Amino acid sequence: MTSVEKKSKREELNDRVEASLDSIRPYLLADGGNVKVLDISHDHILKLEFTGNCGSCKMSSMTFKAGVEEAVRKSVPEIRLIEVVNLIPL
Repeated sequence: MTSVEKKSKREELNDRVEASLDSIRPYLLADGGNVKVLDISHDHILKLEFTGNCGSCKMSSMTFKAGVEEAVRKSVPEIRLIEVVNLIPL
């Protein structure tokens, strides 16, 4: 593989985050929602946004804790912090 074909560490990290989110997306999509990666900072802080129905759902905090956060932390342990910009507090 040439240096052009190699993915950067940031791209690899993003791919792993997306794969972890893909594992829970069917459940979000079933309720008319989804989750979008906004940014992964150089110090491994992940910023997400709930979209569709998830963006305005009163249960979004529970969805985040029981689904999104668990999936990401399990698959991408180097993520230090996960922030959802439009999380509705309980």
